Amino acid sequence: MANGNGTNGIGDANEGEIVLSVRDVTVAIEDKLILDKLSLDIKRGEILGFVGASGAGKSVLLRTILGLMPKQSGMIKLFGVDVDKASDAERLRVDMRLGVLFQHGALFSALTVLENVQVPMREYLDLPKKLMDELAMLKVELVGLPPDAAQKFPSELSGGMIKRAALARALALDPDIVFLDEPTSGLDPISAAEFDELVVKLRDTMDLTVYMVTHDLDTLFTACDHVAVLGRKKVLVEGTIDDMLKSEEPWVKSYFRGKRARQLDLAARA
Repeated sequence: MANGNGTNGIGDANEGEIVLSVRDVTVAIEDKLILDKLSLDIKRGEILGFVGASGAGKSVLLRTILGLMPKQSGMIKLFGVDVDKASDAERLRVDMRLGVLFQHGALFSALTVLENVQVPMREYLDLPKKLMDELAMLKVELVGLPPDAAQKFPSELSGGMIKRAALARALALDPDIVFLDEPTSGLDPISAAEFDELVVKLRDTMDLTVYMVTHDLDTLFTACDHVAVLGRKKVLVEGTIDDMLKSEEPWVKSYFRGKRARQLDLAARA
């Protein structure tokens, strides 16, 4: 099983080491260029906020990194492994170190929360049912869901509970890096703030690296260590929130130094 200490033999990452490297990646959909020689690095233990205008290609890059979309050129390395050159066995071990929370949760409606959390376990592991039940319950509790939520179906959950259940599934294999696609989208401000706090707490306790596609300014100001801005098919600017606030790039300036962003900045620094 994967673990948060990087001890399963694939390019074990030390503190500050790059665990995800994207180099000159180009992606086109039906002859429309979406990403053009984009490059990006993420270091171990970092919470990266990946932002950009709607339709800029944030989710496209995420799906390309996960191998769900083809790229025309470029290189993607996870834990030092070039995924295009990896053997099937290497790719399997890499995949087991990844956790994914898709937009809107993407839970299987016909499965209970417990069964949803067990999906990655069933796919990658060969465990007795009792042990799977125990491990899945640990994940349910880890994300702050009450024990009785485990036997509920997605239709019986609130929006915030769905996101937590989806996060529990993303953590099923004790990954080293989790990918979150708009995790607070559709949540009320209180639920979104609680989810942000949970992500930071899990990063600290599980030694996680977090790649988060988001448009939520509150999340960027309160949870993210590093921010990368997608624009003109590339990463326009990357750095800390302070770097974003100093940027003169027009879109970045409008996004991070608009009226609402200034209010958030004052609140965050109070």
